[in-house]
Amino acid sequence: MAEKSVISEPVSGKSPKVHRTQRPRPRLLKPIGLRSRILITFGLGSFALSLFLALATYNFTRSNLVEDREKNVIEQAYENAAQLAIDLRSNPSNTQTVIERLTANRPLLYFRGTWTGDNARFSSNVIDRDMLVATIDNREPRTMRIEVDKELVLAIGIPLDSADAAYFEFPSMQDVRSTLNSINLALTLAAIITTLLGIFLGAIVASRAVRPLTAASQAAQAIAGGRLDTRLEETDDPDLSALTSSFNDMAAALELRVERDTRFTSDVSHELRSPLMTLAASVEVMHARREEMPERAQVALDLLIADVARFQGLVEDLLEISRFDAGAIRLNVEELLVGEFVRQAVAISSLPMTSVLVTSTADQIIIRGDRRRLARVIANLVDNGRAYGGGELEISVFVPDDEDPPTQVWITVEDHGLGVPLEERDLIFERFARGVVAGRRSGSDGAGLGLSLVDEHVKLHRGRVWVEERHDGSEGACFIIELPAERV
Repeated sequence: MAEKSVISEPVSGKSPKVHRTQRPRPRLLKPIGLRSRILITFGLGSFALSLFLALATYNFTRSNLVEDREKNVIEQAYENAAQLAIDLRSNPSNTQTVIERLTANRPLLYFRGTWTGDNARFSSNVIDRDMLVATIDNREPRTMRIEVDKELVLAIGIPLDSADAAYFEFPSMQDVRSTLNSINLALTLAAIITTLLGIFLGAIVASRAVRPLTAASQAAQAIAGGRLDTRLEETDDPDLSALTSSFNDMAAALELRVERDTRFTSDVSHELRSPLMTLAASVEVMHARREEMPERAQVALDLLIADVARFQGLVEDLLEISRFDAGAIRLNVEELLVGEFVRQAVAISSLPMTSVLVTSTADQIIIRGDRRRLARVIANLVDNGRAYGGGELEISVFVPDDEDPPTQVWITVEDHGLGVPLEERDLIFERFARGVVAGRRSGSDGAGLGLSLVDEHVKLHRGRVWVEERHDGSEGACFIIELPAERV
C-alpha cells in the first residue's frame, strides 16, 4: 500500500487524527515475462542476423567496387605514363605541352627537378612524403588513397626510368564513395525493416506460444474464484496434451475434494442444529429457575449458557462457510450511507458503546451492499477486538487520500492488544487459523472462522480487508476494510 494520509474528523468535535499506512516498496526490477522474452529473442536474433548480412554484403561490395575501380585507373595511369615517357624523349624541353596532350586524370610530372601539372589543386604538396621518396628516389611505384578538399582520390606514383622522371596521377574515387554510401543506407534500412519484421513475427509466435498458458491462467483464476467445474479444452498438440490432461485431472480432484468437504461441513452443521436447539431450550428453562439452584449449580449453569452460545455461533459460522463453498450466497444489494450504517452496526454489536469517528466527507458517501452481511463484518471485527484487543476499540470511517470524487471508503477498527506479527497478517484470514499470538491473548476462545467470514463477505462486495499496526504508533492492531463507494 502506498503511503496514505487521511484526516479523520469526528462528529463529536474531537481533534482529527492523521492515518498513515505503509505499502511494501516495489521491486526495482520486475521479472521479464515469457511473451517479452520471446519478443526480445526474435528481435535480437533478427537484428544480429540482419547486421551480419549487412556487414558481409557491404564489405563484399566495397571490396569489389574499390578493387575494380583501382585496377582500372591504375592500368590507365600506366598507359598514360608509357605515352608520357615516349613524348618526353622526343620533346624534353616542353613538358607543359606533353602534359596537356595526355587525356589523364589530373596528371603531375616531376622532370629534372621541376613539377608540371594541369590542376593547381593537385600539386606535390598533396602527396605524402613517404610516397614521394619511394617514387622519385627509390624508383618504386606507389598508390595511396588521400582526400583533397574533401574529395577522395587515388594518388598513383609511377617512376619513368627511361626519362629519369616520375609521373603522378590523381583519379577521383568519389563516385565509389557515393555508391558505397548509398549501399550503406540501403543495407541499414534493410536491417531495420528485417528487425521490425522479426519483432512482428516474434509477437505472432509469442501470442500463439502463450495462448495455452493464458487459457490455463484464466482457468486457474476461475477455479480460484469458485467455478470448480472449469476445464481446459482438449488439444491434439502432443506438447500441450500432457499439460491439459494434468490440469483437468487436478481440477477434477480438487472439485471432488471441495465438494466432499463442503458436504461434510454442511451435513455436520445441520445435524448439530437440532440437538443444539434442544440443548438451548433446556438451558433457557434452567435459567428461568436459576434462583432456585444452589450457588455451585448457578456457576455451572452460567458456564453452560456461555458454551451453548459459543457453540451456536460456531455452527452458524460453519453453515455460512458451507454456503460460500457451495456458491449459494446471494446478496441483497441496497444503497447504504456508510457513516450511518457503521454506527448502526456498532450499536447492535457486542460493544455497542464503542465510538465511531466519521469524517465529514465520509458522511456523504454511499456504498452498495448487503446490509446484513456487512453488519456481520463489523460485528465480527468488534468481537475480535473485544476478545483479543483489550476490549477498548476505536472505529473510524474516512475516504483515503481525500479522493475527489471518492471511489472507495475505508473503515478501520483499532484495538489495544498485542498486535498481529507481520508474518501472520495473511494467515489470520484463513479458516480455523488463529495465529501464534492468539494463544497468548486472554479469552482466546474463538474457532478461527470470524475473520475468514469477514474476508469472504468483503470480497463479495468487491472490496478487501487487511491488518497492520496502529496508526498512532502504540501497541495494537488496525483492521482496514476497503469498499467501493461514491458520493451521494
